[in-house]
Amino acid sequence: MATTLRNRDLVSMKDFTREEIERLLSVAGEMEPIARGEKLSRLLEGKILATLFFEPSTRTQFSFQAAMQRLGGSVIGFSDIKGSSMSKGEDFHDTIKVIDGYVDAIVIRHPRAGSAREAADIAGHPVINAGDGANEHPTQALLDLYTIRKEKGRIAGVKIALLGDIRHARSYHSFIPMLAMFGAELYFVSPKELEPPESLLADLMKEFNLKVKQYRDIMDVIGEVDVVRLIRVQKERFASEAEYNKIRGSYVINLDVLKHARRDMIILHGLPRIDELDRAVDDTPHAAYFRQAYNGVPVRMALLALLLGAR
Repeated sequence: MATTLRNRDLVSMKDFTREEIERLLSVAGEMEPIARGEKLSRLLEGKILATLFFEPSTRTQFSFQAAMQRLGGSVIGFSDIKGSSMSKGEDFHDTIKVIDGYVDAIVIRHPRAGSAREAADIAGHPVINAGDGANEHPTQALLDLYTIRKEKGRIAGVKIALLGDIRHARSYHSFIPMLAMFGAELYFVSPKELEPPESLLADLMKEFNLKVKQYRDIMDVIGEVDVVRLIRVQKERFASEAEYNKIRGSYVINLDVLKHARRDMIILHGLPRIDELDRAVDDTPHAAYFRQAYNGVPVRMALLALLLGAR
């Protein structure tokens, strides 16, 4: 029987099985011509998506809006609570309850961990987590996975260096379990202060026999990996400016580093970048991060179509 995701929430990657993720990636591939504007679709005509962004966003917010509109649906929402009644004191529960009555699905980004799960418990329609504090960002992980499969032709056995702020990056907290599930080979590269949470790795070591390889310097692995996925230091997750400044600039990918990379190695970055990825890298064959950003559209199109029962 075909896998169905109709009326489901996506709050954590734990909400989906491997079979369901594979189904979503397959549908994303079918969505490519529509995402590029080469074909028209009315698949979600008459459906309305709410994008509730309590934190700033460019790629996630706009790609969800583009995804819904490419499929013939409509979008309402806000990107600042000043544009909502929460600025007048309305609480989170009532805001979600009211908006749920207007729409067919909700995408939410919020600075508080657990907020997406709370929204899913309140709403009757599907809720998609677009990032809840330092907890998870499952749709970013899905588009990263899709990009690797598209660029490399497979996921199992691909050697991937996860570089940078692994402790605080919510996209990594969704991405690491998915990579383990699909049999990728993981190399963690970070300062000690930014190592992945032990609880996350312990569960994956038990469930997927994940072998943990931790390094301090990207030069130790740059010559053997197929993919480098990096991320900025998450300034907003640090307790103080002083703590952030101690870590900032502790890793960087530039042309000197790439001299030692494999010819077909690709670089992924969720963006925005600060100083960890030199702009000169953009003009090299290794740069895949703008293609990665585009992939957010077909992946989120597939997710919306599946959750709303159109596929």
